[in-house]
Amino acid sequence: METKGGFYITQIKQLQERIFERLLSEAGIELSGGQGRILFVLWKKDRLTVGEIGRETSLAKNTVSVVVDGMVRKGILERAINPDNRRETIISLTERAKGMQERYEAVSQQMNELFYRGFSGEERERFEEYLARIRDTLVQAENDVKSKN
Repeated sequence: METKGGFYITQIKQLQERIFERLLSEAGIELSGGQGRILFVLWKKDRLTVGEIGRETSLAKNTVSVVVDGMVRKGILERAINPDNRRETIISLTERAKGMQERYEAVSQQMNELFYRGFSGEERERFEEYLARIRDTLVQAENDVKSKN
């Protein structure tokens, strides 16, 4: 069985990231895709651990750590030891990051409009249901591999 779904998903992801980063730059927001995903998660719920951010973004824990380090250096995020569990580090937003949210969301809306241009509401809903099914299958497969190790 030859299919092109995975190939198209990879192409869409690469195109989307390039366009989104260009739109962010035009809006005066200098962030990479990974940085944007981390901020998006923290804007929904601030003060998370690296592991929690990794689960929410589907980024590997070591990738999250490296990206967070860069964002801390830029004054976008802060790290602090969890007072309830000194082995954990809590990542939180700075005022600078909070000030980016409105502009970032406007660019996200631009991207959504571009992404779904020409789709009916029903087509968009079905498409997102299919993508969620693929994601859920892949998450389960990843968890199955982890549980075997």
